[in-house]
Amino acid sequence: MQVTQTQSEGLKREYKVVVPAAELDAKVNERLNDIKGRVQISGFRPGKVPVSHLKRLYGRSAMAEVIEATVRDANSQIVTDNGFKLAGEPKVTLPSEQGDVENLINGKSDLDYTVAIEILPPITLADFKAIKLTRLTADVSEKEIDDALAGLAKQNRPYAPKPAGEKAASGDRVTIDFTGSIDGKPFEGGTGGDVVVEIGSGTFIPGFEDQLIGVGEGDKKTVTATFPQNYLSAALAGKTASFDVTVKGIQTPGELQINDDFAKSLGLESLDKLRAAIKERIEREHAAMSRQKIKRKLLDALDNAHKFEAPPSLVTDEFERVWAQVKNEMEREKKTFADEETTEEKAREEYQRISERRVRLGLVLAEIGEKNNINVTDEELSRAVVEQARAYPGQEKQIWEFYQKNPQAVATLRAPIYEEKVVDFLLELAQVTDQKVSRDELFKDDEAEAA
Repeated sequence: MQVTQTQSEGLKREYKVVVPAAELDAKVNERLNDIKGRVQISGFRPGKVPVSHLKRLYGRSAMAEVIEATVRDANSQIVTDNGFKLAGEPKVTLPSEQGDVENLINGKSDLDYTVAIEILPPITLADFKAIKLTRLTADVSEKEIDDALAGLAKQNRPYAPKPAGEKAASGDRVTIDFTGSIDGKPFEGGTGGDVVVEIGSGTFIPGFEDQLIGVGEGDKKTVTATFPQNYLSAALAGKTASFDVTVKGIQTPGELQINDDFAKSLGLESLDKLRAAIKERIEREHAAMSRQKIKRKLLDALDNAHKFEAPPSLVTDEFERVWAQVKNEMEREKKTFADEETTEEKAREEYQRISERRVRLGLVLAEIGEKNNINVTDEELSRAVVEQARAYPGQEKQIWEFYQKNPQAVATLRAPIYEEKVVDFLLELAQVTDQKVSRDELFKDDEAEAA
């Protein structure tokens, strides 16, 4: 076998491989010898069939198998001999002319093909102990707990029928029947009966709820409202509809005492226990945001410390995936690039840069994990599958079976776990300084951070 490098440009390599016909023929004979004892051919005792006869019967199929195995082995040898790490699958170009193919299959010509590969760049890892990061943290204030309690009480407050003759006000619940139309024609989903509307909740399309202020029980009213441009139903997005509304009842909210009884109604022993549970939940929110921000800073530091050419094919794949998401979201929200104060050309350039950054960071994180023996255990994967199953009450068994039967789906769970473990490893090495800030400062997400 003769291997000649024909291209070396950036991360792209190309090789011409020639395997003599005699070498292929020897491999075919070896393969036929292997099957000689297993085939049964009329007129011959088992194991006594001449190879020449087997070649007449199975020579073409054996040669096809030999060519496939030879190409695979040759490509593997090129990668191993050069110490390459591949960015993707090798692209093999075999003879395509019918005559050339026939000569090759019939053992009359050498195997002559080219293989193009794209390799991963060598990555020199930075000194992670030199990375300096500030971790923002925030204590849970009594006001946060009080506000959360008040919101919880508002969600659970009792409602009672409004006294006869009184009109609906903001915060009241109004039970209505309605029939909607656009340009005088009814539309799908535009009719409802015994629908409860909380005025001021923002549940209905903009403008609908406010027009119910001042109605009384038994009133009939025409409400006009416009569906948002980004409404889920494209057929209704941006359209103005008229709704013939009949008011069937009005309820007004009562006061709810925030005390031990309220806590017990939510399944906790006392108000103190409820406050403790709320504090714990807010602490988790703070911790998650703190983690998110320091991780972003860490990734920025890694990006600045590792500048190398990202494999073009990986960048292209990432860009196409990201760009498809962007386009789908814009179509769903009925937005244009002008709405975002940019052009499609500038947006493509920006997402190209984002894609390159993502690929580089992915390679850096993978290199760090490999060099430091960071792995995702079966137990961690199982926990991730269980968490996914719990997110779909009543379908736990189906979700579990789905992941059991789909290794690719499990891989989507492995990647984020792996990334978080590498981030944990790096945060242990980096110089991290904690800084106390307010909740508002912790959750502030300015343009620079968002970018």
